[in-house]
Amino acid sequence: MAGDQRDSKHGQVTLVEYDAAWPKRYRAQAWLVREALGDAIMLLEHVGSTSVPGLVAKPVVDIVLAVDDSAAEPGYVPPLESQGFALRVREPNWHEHRMLKGGVDDVNLHVFSARCPEIERMLAFRDRLRSDSADRGLYATAKAELAAQRWDHLQDYADAKSAIVEEIVSRARAESPPVSPAP
Repeated sequence: MAGDQRDSKHGQVTLVEYDAAWPKRYRAQAWLVREALGDAIMLLEHVGSTSVPGLVAKPVVDIVLAVDDSAAEPGYVPPLESQGFALRVREPNWHEHRMLKGGVDDVNLHVFSARCPEIERMLAFRDRLRSDSADRGLYATAKAELAAQRWDHLQDYADAKSAIVEEIVSRARAESPPVSPAP
């Protein structure tokens, strides 16, 4: 249920009530990214459930970073590593996505190339949940039901949310023009 503590190491997912400290954690991590990359940043945004006031979430802050070319790791990974981030995921077949962990594994920094359609999708989803209480409630209920199940891998939980996420993204796109990630 929403607000329950669930141990993701044992096949369950931890969902907690919204924490007002999450935006502060985002700002602290964003500062580190800005220090590391400066003008190479084309977009830097707090995304995911921790970016939506009032929404239950896994206590991990998700950040999306757009750079010119996410496949060109030497241009951004070493500077981010100098700020305490560690490259954990490399997905060249999915939008050249990279994911770095920051903090004490409580931050996921998702890196994409500028103009990647996944960035627009993430922002549309976040903005819809921030502005539409019905969709926010629908998503919270779906997350709670899925978190109550056992999962072999955390990614299985994320994949199980795909249908409801796409339903909400479709409504967001139907009601507003796409967000332009970065020039």
